[in-house]
Amino acid sequence: MKKYCLTLNLKDDDDLIAEYEEHHKAIWPEIVDSITGSGITNMEIYRQGTRLVMFIEANPDFTFSKKAAMDATNPKVQEWEDLMWKYQQPIKGALAGEKWVLMDKIFQL
Repeated sequence: MKKYCLTLNLKDDDDLIAEYEEHHKAIWPEIVDSITGSGITNMEIYRQGTRLVMFIEANPDFTFSKKAAMDATNPKVQEWEDLMWKYQQPIKGALAGEKWVLMDKIFQL
């Protein structure tokens, strides 16, 4: 099992943050299918203020490049990503167009 941690910021607007959370209470079934179809077996997103942290557990054959290629050809995923960008903003140091940024693990008990 592979594990990943990613981060992203939301725009600093209470109404937009509330909308973002509402969307995540009713994620489109096509998005769930895309996530699980890529080999992700568990995904959790946490929020503190405007900072989001996502934990992913995935099958050994999962790769972000394979997921990105699948997403690029899925119109519903593209629609979801365009909608989510209304609420999201890149963190400092993110590459152009990069949303979620992979975090480096620095400690494990």
